[in-house]
Amino acid sequence: MVSDTTSGAVTGPQVVTDPAHGGRWTSLRADGGREWLWHRDEPRRHGVRPGDAFADAGGLEECVPTVRGTPDHGEAWSRPWVRVGAGDEAVDCPDFRLVRRIRTRPGRTAVDYRLTAEPGYRFLWAAHALLDVSEAATVELRDGAGLSLYPDGGSDTVRGQWPRVGGVRLDRLGPDDGTALGAVINTPEAAVHDGPDTLTLALEAPGQPVSIALWRNLGGFPDDAPYRSVGVEPMLGRVFDLAAAGEEDAARVPAAGEVRWRLTMTTTHRR
Repeated sequence: MVSDTTSGAVTGPQVVTDPAHGGRWTSLRADGGREWLWHRDEPRRHGVRPGDAFADAGGLEECVPTVRGTPDHGEAWSRPWVRVGAGDEAVDCPDFRLVRRIRTRPGRTAVDYRLTAEPGYRFLWAAHALLDVSEAATVELRDGAGLSLYPDGGSDTVRGQWPRVGGVRLDRLGPDDGTALGAVINTPEAAVHDGPDTLTLALEAPGQPVSIALWRNLGGFPDDAPYRSVGVEPMLGRVFDLAAAGEEDAARVPAAGEVRWRLTMTTTHRR
């Protein structure tokens, strides 16, 4: 990883981040040149402050300590991150510090996270990755994995099993049909297939609840100006809103005052 001193971005063979503006990942590029992250013009994004409404510019946002609820998409996305140590990036929030280290090699990106807070602190985290995929793309998770479905992105919940709930095939990311829904699936790994390309996302967090969140917006959100956006999001926790988390639904800081986890993303291209 090298630092771009003119922009403050961190770059590597595959990844570009923007520490000054919430630590957002602005690029996840495969070795063959494919860009996996979707982007949207959102002029508010660079000027946000803590407490502002979420400004959806795409890319990958670090959502912690909640995804939905208050504050919307968490505390970290609206605060500047700083470079610390040997290539780490960190953000300080009112109740915790989050540090990440991104390492790349051909075809693989590994991110090690460390959150420090008072013992007993409960939180959710999601790698809110919005992906640039076609209407023919599919997402593969463990068949039969239990899931919670949030129709139209609301708070009501439908329980089911991957990949079909209520007649809807959640593994199909198109065609666009004017719907929007979220789901949390109890599995630590997902593979997104789009033509000859595959992106695999896997999460390791010993002793913590892990899942994959799916945001499947096929032109149904927001009501006044809908657009297409697809998120496949490794999570610590099993709900979107920390306020709704049961005893086993959120990560918890142990007596040592620290939680560590690893996100691994692998890209492949079928020739």
